[in-house]
Amino acid sequence: MESARAAARDAPVPVEVLDSRSIAMGLGYPVLAAVRAAASGPPLAAVVSAARRCMASTRTYFYVDSLDYLRRSGRLGTVASLFGSALMIKPLLHIVDGRISLLEKVRTASRAIARLEDLAVQAAGDRPVEVAVQHLEAKDRAESLAQRLTTRVPGLVDLRIVEVGAVIGVHVGPGMLGVTVTSANP
Repeated sequence: MESARAAARDAPVPVEVLDSRSIAMGLGYPVLAAVRAAASGPPLAAVVSAARRCMASTRTYFYVDSLDYLRRSGRLGTVASLFGSALMIKPLLHIVDGRISLLEKVRTASRAIARLEDLAVQAAGDRPVEVAVQHLEAKDRAESLAQRLTTRVPGLVDLRIVEVGAVIGVHVGPGMLGVTVTSANP
């Protein structure tokens, strides 16, 4: 943030630096909202407002296939990792106030993915929404989840399937599956 603020001070155009307090499409959707707002030429304050409204309406949930990557990245202790792996625990995580937090512990991958789907449907409600299904080396599962969401989310306006990058991947490992839901008209 400080580097971005320093660059903003020296920019030849007005720049406002915002912290989305999220990752992947939790950051991507506010950027897209700002781009759409800027395209119609409003003042900077209106563009910032559009991004902030989108940030407030965006929810991200995800599941990791293996606890080992969270342990290696320091996000989970060794004992918890060994215990969870032995019991086939699949944590469902979400982002709250810019931090990854445990939402639920589920046994087996199929139950975790079913619960992830339910969380996305609940977050969407009946309002118009955009949804991103994110994955790391789990394209088939992501496509299957996306297909089910198209029938279960009544206000679905746009659905994307995206693979997360290496920065996120090093913490969650292959098999990660996530869903980001945001208002279509924040």
